Amino acid sequence: MYKNDGYVRRYSESFKLKVLDELAKGNHSKRQVGLLYGVQSSTINEWIKKYNRKDLMNTRVIVQTDDELTRIKALQKELKQLKELLIKKDLDKLIDDSYLTVAAKKLGYKDALELKKKLNI
Repeated sequence: MYKNDGYVRRYSESFKLKVLDELAKGNHSKRQVGLLYGVQSSTINEWIKKYNRKDLMNTRVIVQTDDELTRIKALQKELKQLKELLIKKDLDKLIDDSYLTVAAKKLGYKDALELKKKLNI
């Protein structure tokens, strides 16, 4: 007795599309369509991915309380402020480096790194 004595099923493209169309009508769930056509739900999921029918994937419904929504908005606002501060800090560093480069050239150093070493910065 072999381990895989089962049948290997191959489905035609038209059959796969027919199953997906039946699912798209919305009259039956994925499980019901699978039972109707003798196909596993996981197989139907593979076909949905293959034919890029994301509209047929399970939808995720997020239920949130007002407190959670307020907290999320506050966190989003804080994140935006932190991003702006980071950008400002990066720009300030870029400006400082540019000033050091110009100062190093005017003072006769070959680059800003040499000036920084001299000034212990």
